[in-house]
Amino acid sequence: MVRVAFVTGGTRGIGLAITERLKADGFKVAAGYSGNEKAADACANTLGVMVVKGNVGVFDDCKRAVEQVEAQLGPIDVLVNNAGITRDGVFHKMTPEQWGEVIRVNMDSVYNMTREVIEGMRERGWGRIVNISSINGQKGQIGQTNYSAAKAGMIGFTKALALENAKKGVTVNAIAPGYIDTEMVQAVPENVLQSIIDQIPVGRLGRGDEIADVVSYLAGERAGYVTGATLSLNGGQYLAA
Repeated sequence: MVRVAFVTGGTRGIGLAITERLKADGFKVAAGYSGNEKAADACANTLGVMVVKGNVGVFDDCKRAVEQVEAQLGPIDVLVNNAGITRDGVFHKMTPEQWGEVIRVNMDSVYNMTREVIEGMRERGWGRIVNISSINGQKGQIGQTNYSAAKAGMIGFTKALALENAKKGVTVNAIAPGYIDTEMVQAVPENVLQSIIDQIPVGRLGRGDEIADVVSYLAGERAGYVTGATLSLNGGQYLAA
């Protein structure tokens, strides 16, 4: 059986690595994106996957995206909630817009997308939901109360939803990456980036394919006994209990 996977934020960075890996694993893959048409076209043309445009922070956009994917590829068996943004600033100066946009895109999106696929997964008796959280959702970060709150919320969401669906053959897990070698991280000033790397015991940034490897396992047939887990992939930078 060829299963269908939907990766939000799946045309760039970590999401692109996940899309590429799941496609290589034999899934029919759809990659969501919000606005970078060039990256979306490159993803579709290079990998031969479906790309779907929409704002994951808007419920109706998510509903429409899922409908498009299921009409073209079939029912969604694997959902990877990867889409996310940052709007950094210290909390005592943070605007309602900075707070609200990050919560909508990073946290509300997990409800918006998962709500659209969970009933079908339960009915079919099989499903995989993988939520991409962050090291900063586990330990916090100066200037990221909004982002840290959203990413921590994803972990609580993962645990509760896993309990609700364990007997239905649907697993729900989270991955908390550390600092990964993406465009966003490479945009950090060189001296700041080096100070981050100095804090990572393995001495380097992570790679997108290393995150994708773990998603590949969690999305597969052999991961049926893994649910409610948060896997910390951060090179030893933060050792969560």
